[in-house]
Amino acid sequence: MALWSGRFEKDMEQIVKQYNASIGFDQRLYNYDINGSIAHVTMLAAQNIITEEEKDIITDGLEKIRKGIEKGEIVFTYEDEDIHMAIESRLIQLVGDVGKKVHTGRARNDQSAVDVKQFLCFELKEIVKALIEMEKVILRKAHQYKDHITVGFTHIQHAQPVTLGFMFMAYFQMFKRDIQRLIDAYERINWCPLGTCALAGTTIPLDRFMTAELLGFAGPTENAMDTVSDRDYILEFLSAASISMMHLSRWAEEFTWWNSTEFSYISIDDGFCTGSSMMPQKKNPDIAELLRGRCGRVYGDLMGMLTVMKGTPLTYNKDFQEDKEYLFDAVDTWKASVVIFTKMLEKTEYRMDKISAQLENGFLNATDVAENLVMAGIPFRQAHHITGRLVKLCENNGCRLEDLTDEQIKTVNPDISRATLGDISIKSCVENRSTFGGTAPVEVQRQIENGTAWLENISKEWS
Repeated sequence: MALWSGRFEKDMEQIVKQYNASIGFDQRLYNYDINGSIAHVTMLAAQNIITEEEKDIITDGLEKIRKGIEKGEIVFTYEDEDIHMAIESRLIQLVGDVGKKVHTGRARNDQSAVDVKQFLCFELKEIVKALIEMEKVILRKAHQYKDHITVGFTHIQHAQPVTLGFMFMAYFQMFKRDIQRLIDAYERINWCPLGTCALAGTTIPLDRFMTAELLGFAGPTENAMDTVSDRDYILEFLSAASISMMHLSRWAEEFTWWNSTEFSYISIDDGFCTGSSMMPQKKNPDIAELLRGRCGRVYGDLMGMLTVMKGTPLTYNKDFQEDKEYLFDAVDTWKASVVIFTKMLEKTEYRMDKISAQLENGFLNATDVAENLVMAGIPFRQAHHITGRLVKLCENNGCRLEDLTDEQIKTVNPDISRATLGDISIKSCVENRSTFGGTAPVEVQRQIENGTAWLENISKEWS
């Protein structure tokens, strides 16, 4: 019979035991569960609720169980129900009745929450570190390509010329926000649930501040009822994970486009591609494609968790057992995706010969023509219309804007000439966009320097 079975006259049905058990997935929390129990009994001894000798016996037994799990000597089955019962029952078997005191002043409600929060705080830091490493690669690439011009797109159509460094810094900002979201979330996650018990606290004189400090939390949670029913910290993490995976997916999408024969802008390292079982010439960007697919998986984790929580009244409900699989999957998927994308990005070559060949297509300098006309005193909407007609004239004559003669230009508007259009070379178009946040190399360099300084400060605290 289970440790909680005092008021029951018979054991659970076997099929119900299997359905009810979470040991199959929550056993990965064993280390955090043992840490929580050691902190708890240490506090109980300090409060004279148990003796120092009892605390030492329990702590020694827990450490032996930890070693047994690590060595593979302890194997769990659905009969164990969950990691909390599994460890407690083995502790009692190992040290006798004194082991029954380990659960004094706590419930599985707060025990489960403290395990998950310890796990999440650790994994959150690991993901921040992984994102920091990605940002370092992005900064190196941005510096390498800050003067290299590529095609900027809107609607997957040629739009304006930009530098590759500028594009890299755009992604730098996305992942910067991902890091900031995690750091911000950490401030809300890092509060200790232990000692809130089932929902209302306890009559036993616990020192929750002590256990919070022993476990490295900022302090104890404020309200016991909220604490045991709260899964906002998981939802917030899953939300951050979904946004960041979306960023990875967007870049992975560009990788698949830019790697195609039609673009050939990049060459992805062989180590991140696969071949076809039928077509021997194929080099497929499977890892980039898989990253896109994994994004949907993390979205599913978030939506699944939101759905679990939407109909749960205060306080604890068995539905909450479903939280861990969503969380574990998102942690594993996000962390692995960041690490593998970083390595793929670092080893991807940008083929400037192919990119440069596309700069003459799509009238990338058309906006510059319109803006130069504005600087010559023509209202923007009129300048926009004139430039559109000039583009159509070029299409009809199979030439570029910079190839138009004065005679051709005057057929569109007699008051302007080739000189009015100004310097509309692709290089000039890029260099002249030096407004704050623009694509000019000098401005990209400023962005790189700011990004480097920010990353250095974050790295000191989180790496």
